[in-house]
Formats: sequence, structure tokens, C-alpha cells
Amino acid sequence: MRRLAVALAGFLFTVAAMVALGILVPRPLLSEPGPPQGQPMREILVLANPIHTDIAFPADPDVMERLGFVADDGLETDHPGLHWIHMGWGSRSFYIETPSWADLRPGSLLRAFTIDESAMHVELAGDIDPAMEGVMPIAVSEASMFAMLDEALATFEHDGEGRPILIPHAAYGEFDLFYEAEGRFNALYGCNEWTSRVLRAGGIRTGWWNPLPQSLLWSIRLANDLGEGAS
Repeated sequence: MRRLAVALAGFLFTVAAMVALGILVPRPLLSEPGPPQGQPMREILVLANPIHTDIAFPADPDVMERLGFVADDGLETDHPGLHWIHMGWGSRSFYIETPSWADLRPGSLLRAFTIDESAMHVELAGDIDPAMEGVMPIAVSEASMFAMLDEALATFEHDGEGRPILIPHAAYGEFDLFYEAEGRFNALYGCNEWTSRVLRAGGIRTGWWNPLPQSLLWSIRLANDLGEGAS
């Protein structure tokens, strides 16, 4: 029994050390020069709940032009109240089958902790208060924002005509859709690591390993000079 307790303590210490190093060690190690003076700046949002993060892009015409496929698939992208469109990557079964905690099922949770196929979620949103808990606004250059958007779009699986593949009857409501995605989901490389990868594509440094939303947010604050905008 004592050996089991020692082994468990060692395991927990190892996990805690990995999480701490994942937060403190930035990726990439050295920061790159910021955008040249005078370059247009845009704002993106990192949206976090207790287990998952999304990236929200402004629903501006030049952004929505690249996301025209969601309108073709039924989303009302010309809605007057539309301000943001956010995307996330996750475990296909858990993502689709768990719109709320009340819908949590052991089978989908087990697949999320082992290996599961993945899905992309796209959702339209109205005005989002940047001071709200779980919302981190980040000012980036226009070029950086589109680099992030390109990285996110590269995660969608495409059909023979180059269109993202819609997952039928898999929406939470009238303002969101699910799509087939590249990659396999597992406990070591999950949704928050995907968010980290997309942010890094736009020059935002993140911690080396971010299994949890809070560790990702901490690492972003530690590794970047975000000014007063980030909450």
C-alpha cells in the first residue's frame, strides 16, 4: 500500500511539474519583432470555459469572405447582430454529444481521454464583453490575424472540390455548425493545444504544453506583452 501511495505521489508530482513547465517555458523560446509601426491592427478573442478554448475572429467583411462556406451551409452570416465568429477543435464524440454539462455521457468522456476522431465547431456570436470572465482580447496585426485564420481553416477536412465537409445534424442550435477535421484528439493533444498552435501561427507565444484553458491563458500573459487589453 505504501509503494502504491509513493507511486501515486510521484505520478502527481510529475504531472504537476509538466503543467508548470508547460506554462513557464514559452514556445517559441525567443520572441520575434512586433509588427512595423503603422500596420493595421485587429483584435481577436480567446474564449475559455473550464475545459475548452475557442478563438473568435471579428465578423468583418474580409474575414467573412474567407468563411463563405458557412453561409452556404445555412448560417445567417448577414444577421445585423453578428459581431464575432468563433472556431474550436475538439473530440468529435464529446464535442457533438455534450452541448452542456447535463448532456455529459461516460462513453464520450472516455473517448475524449483516449483517442477520438476530431471535429471543428463554428459558431456565430453577437457582442462579447471583453471584460467578461473567460474572455481574453488580444490585439494583433492584420497579417497575424489572417495567419491565424489560415491555420484554423487548414484544420478542416475538405471534399474533392476543396469544400469543408459538414457533419449533418450536429449543431447545438441555429447559429453553429460542426465540420470534419484533420487530426486525432487525445488527452495529451487536445483542444487547448490546437488553440495554442493557431495563436502561434499569428506570432502569439504560448506555453510549451497547455492541456487546460487556465494554463494556456497564464502562459499567454507570461510570454507576451499584451498591454492593458488582456484580462
